[in-house]
Amino acid sequence: MVMEAVFAMDADARPATQAPGTGLADLPLRTDAWVQGLGMEAAAQDGDLLLRLLEIGFLPGERVRVVARAFPGGDPLAVRVGRSTFALRRREAALVRISTTPPGGAA
Repeated sequence: MVMEAVFAMDADARPATQAPGTGLADLPLRTDAWVQGLGMEAAAQDGDLLLRLLEIGFLPGERVRVVARAFPGGDPLAVRVGRSTFALRRREAALVRISTTPPGGAA
């Protein structure tokens, strides 16, 4: 049920200033962003991955930041969500839809 709600929010909640399809994998280093939802383009076998992303805190409205990228190639990424830091593969990070505009439009 939670996953369906996040997927539904993903389609409706993108601010007008946010390019459609912007994923966490594309966020520049040390730039604050907020989770909008999880990507619908995930393959059917990625259901467990989407659930894991939800469980570790990638929930709508949560602040995120890419704090480091591995050299060379930028995979994996060190990502801070809330007060925790996780390593994510670029493919995993690409499933997290983000906005650089805070929830509610506050700057």
